[in-house]
Amino acid sequence: MPNIHIRPPWFLPEAEATPESIYLRRRAFLAAAAGALIFPSIGCAQDFPAGKGPLDKTVKYPTKVVRNGKYKLDRPLTKDVIAASFNNYYEFTINKTAVWPLAQKLTTEPWTVELAGCKKKGKHDLAKLLKALPQEERLYRFRCVETWAMAVPWIGIPLKKFVEWAEPPASAKYMRFETLFRPKEMPGVDFRASFPYYEGLRIDEATNELPLLATGIYGRTMPKQNGAPIRLIVPWKYGFKSCKSIVKISFVEKQPATFWNVAAGNEYGFYANVNPEVAHPRWSQANEWMIPSQMERRKTLMFNGYGEQVAGLYKGMDLKRYF
Repeated sequence: MPNIHIRPPWFLPEAEATPESIYLRRRAFLAAAAGALIFPSIGCAQDFPAGKGPLDKTVKYPTKVVRNGKYKLDRPLTKDVIAASFNNYYEFTINKTAVWPLAQKLTTEPWTVELAGCKKKGKHDLAKLLKALPQEERLYRFRCVETWAMAVPWIGIPLKKFVEWAEPPASAKYMRFETLFRPKEMPGVDFRASFPYYEGLRIDEATNELPLLATGIYGRTMPKQNGAPIRLIVPWKYGFKSCKSIVKISFVEKQPATFWNVAAGNEYGFYANVNPEVAHPRWSQANEWMIPSQMERRKTLMFNGYGEQVAGLYKGMDLKRYF
């Protein structure tokens, strides 16, 4: 009888194993990031001297933009200086209230966005792109997987309009977004995680009415700490899906890998839909708190309250499995 060796189901060929150096870097990054979630106090407007606050480098939005009244809030707007001084942007630091001063080093003009996998492929000057596509202001809830939340008036291009303009082929089923990688201006990339940051959406998610390519906030140009000069906003998903400082957008046929799903797939799924019934291993998602007060708790809304617009995208899917 031949000697037949049946491999157990957990067997992983050496060629498919994550190299030890990458594994250790990712684990160190995640451990440090988790430690940073002891939330620091958030400064109020009077705490910032004139000319030294988180909004002082922004200007009033240069183009007249009309607010779309269809999108309303069930809570007060977060104060502008709070939304601009409490940020996750690990390319600068894992300390939320230290992002904004570090981010001022970032050069955002001129800026190009590269498109791939579509008729409009190539590098596009952002200033010209903004003149070619309509923008509007929308009031949206914003929810982080760490359970904090805010309510923000975003200015931007409806992603659906952008996709129509880009003219992807029918074979494109997904979009991939990539953040700037500029170590000389981004001290946090020395963390040795697998930067640049990258994210993805299904094409039917991207062409839903809600997502924005945001370029402004509170009637101002986008602050650098919030993802200047252009970032993604997908209001029914956790904030980490909303890629900042975008430099490349690709239309692809297969589901793209995403930064956090690669770094910790048991904690961060591809879909990242806000779901009070699916807990993150470190945070229950049943409730949320509105910055700056951890005392102001609210029940988490399924799809962050946007179920009417997006629930149909996931009909028949097990949302606990596809988290």
